[in-house]
Amino acid sequence: MRIISGKLKGKKISFISSSKTRPLRDYVRENIFNIITHGREVKINMEKTNILDLYSGVGSFGIECLSRFLCNVVFIEKDPLASSNLKKNINNLKLSHRVKIIPEDAINYLKKFNYEDKFDLIFLDPPYKDLSFLSVIALIKEKKIFKKNHRVIIHRERGCEEVFNDYFKVFLEKNYGRSKIIFGSF
Repeated sequence: MRIISGKLKGKKISFISSSKTRPLRDYVRENIFNIITHGREVKINMEKTNILDLYSGVGSFGIECLSRFLCNVVFIEKDPLASSNLKKNINNLKLSHRVKIIPEDAINYLKKFNYEDKFDLIFLDPPYKDLSFLSVIALIKEKKIFKKNHRVIIHRERGCEEVFNDYFKVFLEKNYGRSKIIFGSF
């Protein structure tokens, strides 16, 4: 797996083969960033942005953000193997000064969240079979951990039929192979 664009373009990201995690495919990542930077419905000013990468795995989304934009990323990953690999990627790419890696469950992290730095962009990439992420979304909304002009991006399996109307407003849904990408805000 490689970084697609930005100052780290072409650098390798180490990933793990595991039934618990799956990498965000390059072409899906590229399409997400095209929508972020050029899409009318979802356009985000990514410079000096605070990003929360929940269920971050080896960090491909957050690392791509760090390569492309002047931003800070908080990575949340509870799987010890994925979290260890994420730390390795961050250290190899010399990005540790712009990140915080929290090796714990998303719900536990959000329950303790109480500081002033809120997020401009929240990215969720939960395991496809995991529906507990809806509780995570409800907690994000309840805790109001987002800034006024924030965006939420969720990576799901194309066939998933979750309804998000109770949680946030969906601006756009796009399908790429098995992946469905949902863009919205609270």
